[in-house]
Amino acid sequence: MGVTIVTGASSGIGRSAAVEVARRGAGVILTYRRNPEGARETVRDIEAMGGSAVALPLDLADHDTFPGFRAEIEQELEERWGTRTIHALVNNGGFGGGVPFPDMDAAALDRYYAVHFKGPYLLTRELAPIIEDGGVIVSTSSSSVRPGDTTPGYSAYAAMKAALVVATRYLALELSPRGIRVNSIAPGPTRTRLGDDGFERFPELVDQLAARTALGRIGEPEDIGRVIAFLVSDDARWITGQDLLVAGGWAL
Repeated sequence: MGVTIVTGASSGIGRSAAVEVARRGAGVILTYRRNPEGARETVRDIEAMGGSAVALPLDLADHDTFPGFRAEIEQELEERWGTRTIHALVNNGGFGGGVPFPDMDAAALDRYYAVHFKGPYLLTRELAPIIEDGGVIVSTSSSSVRPGDTTPGYSAYAAMKAALVVATRYLALELSPRGIRVNSIAPGPTRTRLGDDGFERFPELVDQLAARTALGRIGEPEDIGRVIAFLVSDDARWITGQDLLVAGGWAL
């Protein structure tokens, strides 16, 4: 399966995606920003299965570092895997938490834009030349872009994720001459560390969210990671330009 890059893989959905992709035989380059120990734990999980992985730091808001990040990747590809290309890019890194509209200032809006849209968009542009023909791009969007999941305080977050969904559709067309498939995946409420470990700090939220989910629980990172691994694999070779809702029947 070649090598897959997974951003934001020190915990949660990113970690699960990295492990599940490795379980299918891919090498993994994973990134982290503030949690190097979590990234090392992801690497250990993959190596314990007999896989190969390396963790690199990356700040999705620091777009000027992307060319240097690509150079690091190219060095790792050559030295560790003996290749010059990657099979897949998983744009997963980001942060959670909402800001009420009256409190949304320019700095906060710029942060959402830099990390949730501009970052993955420009990173994809930077790395597209080293994605092999027939490769894959998967981006993590959110159920918040769909009607029925409109939570006050998430207007900026949802707007940037919606922009990523639209870009996904356009890139699927623009990269199709190279056979590159481009999709996004929209998780519903999922037990991760986003929002400053909100589910740990406010456990009562879990039951409230589960009550609005048809299958009676919130998502676990593995629920999302397995679908990302599917989209990266050849099993999904006839799927492109889609935003796949993976939410257990959230807000039906």
